[in-house]
Amino acid sequence: MKKVELLAPAGDLERLKFAFIYGADAVYLGGEKYGLRAAAKNFSLEQIKEGVDFAHNLNKKVYITINIFAHNEDLEGLDDYISYLKDINVDGFIISDPAIIQLAQEIAPEVEIHLSTQSNTTNYLSAFFWQKVGVKRVVIARELNFEEIRKFSEELNEKIQIEAFVHGAMCISYSGRCLISNFLLQKDANRGECKHPCRWKYSLVEETRPGQYFPVTEDDRGTYFFNSKDLCMIEYIPQLIESGINSLKIEGRMKSTLYIATVIGAYRRAIDEYYKNPENWKFDPEWMKELKKATHRDFTTGFYFNRPNKDDQRYDNSNYIRDYLFCGIGKDYDEKNKLSLVQQRYRMFTGDEVEIMGYDLQHSIHTTIKKMFDEEGKEITVAPNPMKIIKMDLGIPIKENYIIRKKREE
Repeated sequence: MKKVELLAPAGDLERLKFAFIYGADAVYLGGEKYGLRAAAKNFSLEQIKEGVDFAHNLNKKVYITINIFAHNEDLEGLDDYISYLKDINVDGFIISDPAIIQLAQEIAPEVEIHLSTQSNTTNYLSAFFWQKVGVKRVVIARELNFEEIRKFSEELNEKIQIEAFVHGAMCISYSGRCLISNFLLQKDANRGECKHPCRWKYSLVEETRPGQYFPVTEDDRGTYFFNSKDLCMIEYIPQLIESGINSLKIEGRMKSTLYIATVIGAYRRAIDEYYKNPENWKFDPEWMKELKKATHRDFTTGFYFNRPNKDDQRYDNSNYIRDYLFCGIGKDYDEKNKLSLVQQRYRMFTGDEVEIMGYDLQHSIHTTIKKMFDEEGKEITVAPNPMKIIKMDLGIPIKENYIIRKKREE
C-alpha cells in the first residue's frame, strides 16, 4: 500500500530540518518573494539549496510556494527565480496564477506543478482542466467535505493527486482569498502581506450614533466573530486516507520549531499506526494531548463532516493557547559525566520540571533539571540567555535534536 504523504510547513532552515527529523515526508516553503507568507522568515536562494540538499539526502521532498496572484510588477525576475529552482532540483512548485503556471512549464517542465488551495478547486472537472495545462496535484479547497473528496478521488482515478489541509489555522475567507487586510491596512493578503485583521475585536456602530459601540453579541467586551478555531483531523486518519487524499498538509510556516516538531511527530505516529493495521486502527488520546502542548486555538474539523457553524468560531478572544515553553534543543550527551549538551531557547532554573520529547519516543519523558553548568564548566542555577550552550544533568541521556519544553506557570 502506497503511504499517504505527510507534508509540513517550513518557515526557515531549522524548522525544515526538524520537520524531517520528526517525520515529515516533504516540506513546503517560500523564497523571499512570490509567496503568500511575507511575514515569515522565508528562505534565501542559498538556504533553499541547502534545504533541498538536506531533504534529498533523506530521500524526501521540497515544494516551493510561488502562489501569489501576480500583478505586472511581480513578474519581474520570476523567470530567473524559476530557472534557479529548476537547477537545484526542487521537487515541485505550488502555484495559483495561470501566468506563473505557464512560465514554470516553459522554463522548468520537469518540475511538478501543484495547484494552490488559493485557486479554490471545488469540483473534479476543474481538476481535469488544470491537469490539461500541466498540473500534477491539486491542493483542494478547504470548503469540501468527505463525500465531495471521495467523489474527486473516484473521478480522478489517480490521474492527478489530491492534497488537503488537515491541521492548523483556518482563514475566514473563501479559500483564503481575502480583501480585509488590503482594505484596512493596504496589505494585500493575495500577495503575501496579510496582517490577520479578521481576528481583531469588532463592535457595531450605527450611522447616526458615531462613537457609540454596540457589541455584536451580548458581551460587553465585543466579539471576535471572524475568529475561526484551528483545524485538527488527527482523530480521523482512516477517513482521510481512505477518502483518496494523497498528501496530508499541515499549516504553519510562521509557527515555531517546537510547534513543527510536536505536530509532525503526533501525526507521524498516528499515520504509522494506521498502516500497521488499517482495519483495527484506534485513536490514541495521547496524540491529542501532545498537539495541545503546541501553540494552538480550540480545534474544529472544518468542513470535513458538515458546514461549520457558530461552534466553529471563538468569540471571547483571539489569543493562542500557549501552555508550554520551548526551552532547548539537545546537541550531544557526555556519557562519562552523564551530562546533556543543550542549546538553550528559554530561561531555565535548577529544579525545573521539564519534558523531553524526541523523534523516536512514543511519549514525552518527564524529568527534573538537577544541575546546570555553563560553557566554562561553572555550576549555575539559572540559564537566562537564549542560544547559549549549557550542560545539564537531567537524570536521563538525551539525543541530538531532542527537545526540552516546560509547562508555563499559571
